[in-house]
Amino acid sequence: MAEQKKITVTLVKSLIGTIEVHRKCARGLGLRHRHHSVEVLDTPENRGMINKISYLLEIGD
Repeated sequence: MAEQKKITVTLVKSLIGTIEVHRKCARGLGLRHRHHSVEVLDTPENRGMINKISYLLEIGD
């Protein structure tokens, strides 16, 4: 089985003052606090969460 592509996402802005759905998206991606980076699989579900909170994130490959 071929390895799936991964995306590195970093939370660069605070979750304080954001709406609950956006905080849940960040938590769903595994982001806990500012400047925390995680690698997530490039799936449609993760892409949707990344697109929803893109103003809070820095996205790398």
